[in-house]
Amino acid sequence: MNAVVGRHDLLLVTLDTLRYDVAAELAAAGRLPNLARVLPEGRWERRHTPGSFTFAAHTAFLAGFLPTPVGQGPHPRLFAARFGGSESTAPRTWVFDEADLPTALAKAGYHTACIGGVGFFNKQGALGSVLPGMFAESHWDPELGVTSPISFEAQVARAERVVGALDTDQKLFLLVNVSALHQPNWFHLQGANAADGDTRETHAAALEYVDRHIGRLFRAMSSRRPCFTVVTSDHGTAYGEDGYTGHRIGHEVVWNVPYAHFTLNPGEW
Repeated sequence: MNAVVGRHDLLLVTLDTLRYDVAAELAAAGRLPNLARVLPEGRWERRHTPGSFTFAAHTAFLAGFLPTPVGQGPHPRLFAARFGGSESTAPRTWVFDEADLPTALAKAGYHTACIGGVGFFNKQGALGSVLPGMFAESHWDPELGVTSPISFEAQVARAERVVGALDTDQKLFLLVNVSALHQPNWFHLQGANAADGDTRETHAAALEYVDRHIGRLFRAMSSRRPCFTVVTSDHGTAYGEDGYTGHRIGHEVVWNVPYAHFTLNPGEW
């Protein structure tokens, strides 16, 4: 990452609430054609999240603690705040002195921007302002939120405007918290209605919806220079497994998340 920071734009896409098993099944079945173009060998990596709900996971992510590879570590991290005794800080890790990654990248010359999705990004109270408050520019409105059937399309359009407003030589770190997977998601499955509720199938349909539009986001973020990109879930969610529904619980469908990182090059999209 020491050869990336300062040269590439940076994109962190958090597919809020996306389960690993659903993501892996759809990729294997050829139902994610756009994401399959960038996933290493067309497959997601299974990792463990540092938090079982959005606020905890994103707070960790923005301190450099992205989801951890499965298996005994230590696993070298991409980014890390300077911290004595850290076993996951390696020679290739980009180490910073600030408490969070957006502040550190701003000091390194990046414009930092956040396009929120779920309520922890809505800026409608003190708690909903913590995460977006780390960024120089932040966006949220109901059209981007969990109840909007066009949330991701609206988020991508907002990202295009963020990129378009910058000078060509201004590097960018953009976080997009994708709300489409989060409950309610029934409206992404053709023929479903509110009475049917949210299911594993509507969750999968929401991911297919995101895949249909994510190419526009990749094209915008790689339009000026190479863009180092992380696409991951922050946590999974339960749809009745062992009697559980939702997240902020210690179940494997919550802790296992899909992860990938890769570089988007100009002209590829």
